[in-house]
Amino acid sequence: MDPIVAILAGGRSRRMGRPKPALELGGRPLISYPLAAARAAGLEPWIVAKRGSELPPAECRLLFEPDEPRHPLLGVVTALRDARPAPVLALAADMPFVTGELLSRLAACDSTAAVEAEGRLQPLLARYEAAVLESLERALAADAAATAALEALEPEAIEAPPLCCFNVNSPADLERAEQLLAG
Repeated sequence: MDPIVAILAGGRSRRMGRPKPALELGGRPLISYPLAAARAAGLEPWIVAKRGSELPPAECRLLFEPDEPRHPLLGVVTALRDARPAPVLALAADMPFVTGELLSRLAACDSTAAVEAEGRLQPLLARYEAAVLESLERALAADAAATAALEALEPEAIEAPPLCCFNVNSPADLERAEQLLAG
Protein backbone atom coordinates (compact mmCIF):
# COMPACT_ATOMS: atom_id res chain seq x y z
CA MET A 1 0.00 0.00 0.00
CA ASP A 2 1.42 3.37 -1.02
CA PRO A 3 1.88 5.88 1.78
CA ILE A 4 0.12 9.23 1.91
CA VAL A 5 2.41 12.27 2.02
CA ALA A 6 1.21 14.45 4.90
CA ILE A 7 2.52 17.95 4.30
CA LEU A 8 2.52 19.45 7.76
CA ALA A 9 1.40 23.08 7.75
CA GLY A 10 -0.01 23.52 11.26
CA GLY A 11 2.86 25.38 12.90
CA ARG A 12 2.74 28.85 14.42
CA SER A 13 5.57 30.34 12.34
CA ARG A 14 6.85 32.22 15.40
CA ARG A 15 10.36 32.76 14.07
CA MET A 16 9.10 33.81 10.64
CA GLY A 17 6.50 36.15 12.09
CA ARG A 18 3.92 35.25 9.43
CA PRO A 19 2.40 32.04 8.05
CA LYS A 20 4.96 30.10 6.04
CA PRO A 21 2.99 27.95 3.57
CA ALA A 22 1.99 30.91 1.39
CA LEU A 23 5.35 32.70 1.58
CA GLU A 24 6.79 33.33 -1.84
CA LEU A 25 10.00 31.50 -2.68
CA GLY A 26 11.27 31.68 -6.23
CA GLY A 27 7.93 33.08 -7.38
CA ARG A 28 5.91 30.21 -5.88
CA PRO A 29 4.29 29.50 -2.51
CA LEU A 30 6.70 27.73 -0.16
CA ILE A 31 4.29 24.80 0.28
CA SER A 32 4.30 24.19 -3.48
CA TYR A 33 7.78 22.66 -3.25
CA PRO A 34 6.89 19.70 -0.99
CA LEU A 35 3.64 19.27 -2.95
CA ALA A 36 5.68 18.99 -6.17
CA ALA A 37 8.11 16.52 -4.56
CA ALA A 38 5.23 14.27 -3.47
CA ARG A 39 3.75 14.33 -6.96
CA ALA A 40 7.18 13.69 -8.53
CA ALA A 41 7.36 10.55 -6.38
CA GLY A 42 3.94 9.48 -7.65
CA LEU A 43 2.43 9.80 -4.17
CA GLU A 44 -0.77 11.45 -3.00
CA PRO A 45 -0.17 14.62 -0.99
CA TRP A 46 -2.46 15.80 1.81
CA ILE A 47 -2.02 19.11 3.58
CA VAL A 48 -2.49 18.88 7.36
CA ALA A 49 -3.12 22.25 9.02
CA LYS A 50 -5.07 24.02 11.71
CA ARG A 51 -8.48 25.45 10.83
CA GLY A 52 -8.00 29.05 9.77
CA SER A 53 -4.44 28.48 8.54
CA GLU A 54 -3.41 30.77 5.70
CA LEU A 55 -2.83 28.40 2.81
CA PRO A 56 -2.50 29.06 -0.91
CA PRO A 57 -4.85 27.15 -3.22
CA ALA A 58 -3.70 23.55 -3.70
CA GLU A 59 -5.30 20.68 -5.52
CA CYS A 60 -5.09 18.03 -2.86
CA ARG A 61 -6.89 16.86 0.23
CA LEU A 62 -6.88 19.24 3.20
CA LEU A 63 -7.04 17.62 6.62
CA PHE A 64 -7.54 19.68 9.77
CA GLU A 65 -5.72 18.84 12.98
CA PRO A 66 -7.09 19.97 16.37
CA ASP A 67 -6.11 23.43 17.61
CA GLU A 68 -4.46 21.89 20.68
CA PRO A 69 -1.97 20.68 21.56
CA ARG A 70 0.55 22.71 19.60
CA HIS A 71 3.11 20.02 18.81
CA PRO A 72 4.99 18.88 15.69
CA LEU A 73 3.66 15.32 16.10
CA LEU A 74 0.01 16.37 16.03
CA GLY A 75 -0.09 16.56 12.23
CA VAL A 76 1.53 13.14 11.94
CA VAL A 77 -0.95 11.61 14.39
CA THR A 78 -3.89 13.30 12.64
CA ALA A 79 -2.76 11.99 9.25
CA LEU A 80 -2.12 8.46 10.56
CA ARG A 81 -5.60 8.31 12.09
CA ASP A 82 -7.21 9.33 8.82
CA ALA A 83 -4.99 7.33 6.45
CA ARG A 84 -5.18 3.98 8.30
CA PRO A 85 -4.15 1.40 7.31
CA ALA A 86 -1.86 3.26 4.89
CA PRO A 87 1.47 4.52 6.15
CA VAL A 88 2.20 8.25 6.20
CA LEU A 89 5.25 10.08 4.96
CA ALA A 90 5.51 13.19 7.13
CA LEU A 91 6.95 16.19 5.32
CA ALA A 92 7.23 19.69 6.76
CA ALA A 93 5.62 22.36 4.58
CA ASP A 94 8.73 24.52 4.92
CA MET A 95 11.21 22.09 3.30
CA PRO A 96 11.64 23.33 -0.27
CA PHE A 97 14.59 21.13 -1.24
CA VAL A 98 13.12 17.67 -0.59
CA THR A 99 13.17 15.67 -3.80
CA GLY A 100 10.75 13.20 -5.29
CA GLU A 101 13.60 10.70 -5.39
CA LEU A 102 14.10 10.97 -1.61
CA LEU A 103 10.36 10.56 -0.99
CA SER A 104 10.38 7.51 -3.28
CA ARG A 105 13.20 6.01 -1.19
CA LEU A 106 11.20 6.58 2.01
CA ALA A 107 8.04 5.19 0.42
CA ALA A 108 9.89 2.01 -0.59
CA CYS A 109 10.83 1.18 3.01
CA ASP A 110 9.01 -1.73 4.63
CA SER A 111 8.78 -0.17 8.08
CA THR A 112 9.07 3.12 9.93
CA ALA A 113 11.99 5.07 8.50
CA ALA A 114 13.41 8.56 8.74
CA VAL A 115 15.78 10.70 6.80
CA GLU A 116 19.06 11.21 8.57
CA ALA A 117 21.28 14.16 7.71
CA GLU A 118 24.47 15.04 9.51
CA GLY A 119 23.78 12.32 12.11
CA ARG A 120 20.31 13.61 13.04
CA LEU A 121 17.02 11.84 12.37
CA GLN A 122 14.32 14.08 10.91
CA PRO A 123 10.89 13.46 12.50
CA LEU A 124 9.20 15.69 9.91
CA LEU A 125 10.78 13.86 7.00
CA ALA A 126 9.93 10.31 7.92
CA ARG A 127 7.72 7.32 7.14
CA TYR A 128 5.34 6.25 9.90
CA GLU A 129 3.48 2.95 9.80
CA ALA A 130 -0.10 2.76 11.05
CA ALA A 131 1.13 0.36 13.77
CA VAL A 132 3.08 3.18 15.50
CA LEU A 133 0.01 5.39 15.99
CA GLU A 134 -0.52 4.43 19.66
CA SER A 135 3.14 5.05 20.45
CA LEU A 136 2.98 8.49 18.85
CA GLU A 137 -0.28 9.29 20.67
CA ARG A 138 1.42 8.47 23.98
CA ALA A 139 4.42 10.63 23.06
CA LEU A 140 2.08 13.48 22.11
CA ALA A 141 0.15 13.16 25.39
CA ALA A 142 3.46 13.25 27.29
CA ASP A 143 4.62 16.28 25.28
CA ALA A 144 7.71 14.33 24.25
CA ALA A 145 10.10 15.87 21.77
CA ALA A 146 9.34 14.76 18.21
CA THR A 147 12.89 13.49 17.69
CA ALA A 148 12.77 11.44 20.90
CA ALA A 149 9.42 9.93 19.89
CA LEU A 150 10.84 9.00 16.50
CA GLU A 151 14.02 7.52 17.99
CA ALA A 152 11.91 5.35 20.33
CA LEU A 153 10.42 3.73 17.22
CA GLU A 154 13.91 2.62 16.10
CA PRO A 155 13.38 3.66 12.50
CA GLU A 156 15.44 2.65 9.52
CA ALA A 157 17.74 5.59 8.71
CA ILE A 158 17.81 6.88 5.14
CA GLU A 159 20.89 9.02 4.50
CA ALA A 160 20.32 12.27 2.66
CA PRO A 161 22.27 15.44 1.97
CA PRO A 162 21.66 18.24 4.50
CA LEU A 163 20.07 20.45 1.83
CA CYS A 164 17.09 18.07 1.65
CA CYS A 165 16.37 18.84 5.31
CA PHE A 166 16.73 22.62 5.05
CA ASN A 167 13.69 24.33 6.59
CA VAL A 168 12.63 27.91 6.10
CA ASN A 169 12.03 29.01 9.69
CA SER A 170 13.07 32.66 9.65
CA PRO A 171 13.43 35.59 7.24
CA ALA A 172 17.16 34.80 7.04
CA ASP A 173 16.32 31.19 6.05
CA LEU A 174 13.97 32.47 3.35
CA GLU A 175 16.73 34.70 1.99
CA ARG A 176 19.16 31.76 2.06
CA ALA A 177 16.63 29.55 0.24
CA GLU A 178 16.28 32.21 -2.47
CA GLN A 179 20.07 32.22 -2.88
CA LEU A 180 20.18 28.43 -3.08
CA LEU A 181 17.43 28.37 -5.70
CA ALA A 182 19.25 30.99 -7.72
CA GLY A 183 22.20 28.63 -7.84
